[in-house]
Amino acid sequence: MYRVLVVDDDQVLQQSIKQALEFHDFIVSTACNGKDAVSAVYREKFDLVVMDVNMPGMSGIEALVEIKKHDLATIVLILTAYSNVQDAVRAVKEGAYNYLEKPISSENLVSLIKRALKARSMVETMAFSAPTLSLGDKGTKDKFVGESNAMLKVFNLIEKLAKVNTPVLIRGESGTGKELVARAIHYNGPRKDEKFVTINCAAIPENLIESELFGHEKGAFTGAHERKIGKFQFANGGTLFLDEIGDISPAMQVKLLRVLQEKNFTPVGSNREISGDVRVIAASNKNFEEMIKEGKFREDLFYRLNVLPVYLPPLRERVSDIPHLIGHYINYFNNIHSLEIKGVSEEAKNILLAYAWPGNIRELRNVLEHAFIVESADIIKANSLPEVLYKETDDSISDRYKSDKLRAQDDDDSDDNKVIYENIIDLQGIRDSVLDDGKDPATPQLSEYTFTFNHKNDRLDFQVAKDSFEKEFIIAALKSNNGRINQTALKANIPKKTLLRKIEKYGINPKEYKV
Repeated sequence: MYRVLVVDDDQVLQQSIKQALEFHDFIVSTACNGKDAVSAVYREKFDLVVMDVNMPGMSGIEALVEIKKHDLATIVLILTAYSNVQDAVRAVKEGAYNYLEKPISSENLVSLIKRALKARSMVETMAFSAPTLSLGDKGTKDKFVGESNAMLKVFNLIEKLAKVNTPVLIRGESGTGKELVARAIHYNGPRKDEKFVTINCAAIPENLIESELFGHEKGAFTGAHERKIGKFQFANGGTLFLDEIGDISPAMQVKLLRVLQEKNFTPVGSNREISGDVRVIAASNKNFEEMIKEGKFREDLFYRLNVLPVYLPPLRERVSDIPHLIGHYINYFNNIHSLEIKGVSEEAKNILLAYAWPGNIRELRNVLEHAFIVESADIIKANSLPEVLYKETDDSISDRYKSDKLRAQDDDDSDDNKVIYENIIDLQGIRDSVLDDGKDPATPQLSEYTFTFNHKNDRLDFQVAKDSFEKEFIIAALKSNNGRINQTALKANIPKKTLLRKIEKYGINPKEYKV
């Protein structure tokens, strides 16, 4: 069910709207002025706010600005009298979804709310907490999953790139999902109903790549027994994904640059030029800066492709996304193998979280399919994972634990703080939620805050220590970010949904830390 906040100082109208929305199964809360509305949005999560413009104290427009600062995903509808339409237009410019003139028709209001919530769902899918992007026909097999800060940045770039037609260069290690980024850009943009054509430049011999891209005429070369349409012509109106573009020859780079600039090409063995409307998205794991220095890649082609670069982080830099990926692939393999695996054991999960994943998401998917084949129970256990996985994980955890413990002993912290640091080292949940940027969870990153756990007075309990650390960390982070949720989540590297859940769990009021 959707949660709606109705804000109006006219309590008769407020209750009338509340009843109409509750009739349509919305969960409705109310506020009488802008200040109370902002406070309510900071305390609770609302899908949509219906708010009057003219209210005593803080106006609807002022409240709108504060609400959008707190959470851009919150949809705001403005109510206005006919004489205040200019204010409503101003509110739309400030981020309101739309406005309605009084008197309000409940039918029109409900219809507008449903359209607004549909728009909100699309926006979330693109860039906010919803971690899955549409990938067209391939969407049932591979999904673009993640809610770490690193992936939210990628989603934000995809949202921007989907709206324009510029070439795109996607960079990242093998197995990170570069083709999925390309598909997400295509299937969330205006070309989504046209073809998405992919070609692996590294898999085609150098003497055939030009024919594959631009086509050829009959008799153009030995073996050309008939005329062939190239990928650029076949993808006309749609998107052409050039995977491993760093492997094409300098001669081919010149021809590709010309196509990007002139929007036309000549098939092999032909004298006629063909115009095409193709959006080019390229990808590679190569170091282009080094290749340019060595003369292996044209600098002008690189800058032509690299207008708004997309860097796809390796899985080791987005550890907090691993549980979501595990859940996605468990559902996927259950469907294709007709099994009913419910999840992974705690031990197996810790191994999957601690492993470095040199093969990235592709390796994770293969490991989970291996476990599906081996596992006979309904929970994937550690012994169902490939042996190399937990052997390397055990070694790395052991080395990391020793080095972290030595750092804690060398610190000038109090004895009480050393106790909590030693307990923190193996708190995987904290490491994932707080340090999801892939950096080594060493104590210096925490040393700017003072965390206390008095083992002499408190019960020496793992969960107590964990909760104590989380609560104090979140309070310190809120203080340093003026109580702002979005800024705290970004600066402290905590996924926003996790932060909101922890705030509710520990009864923390962010307003108390607003200066």
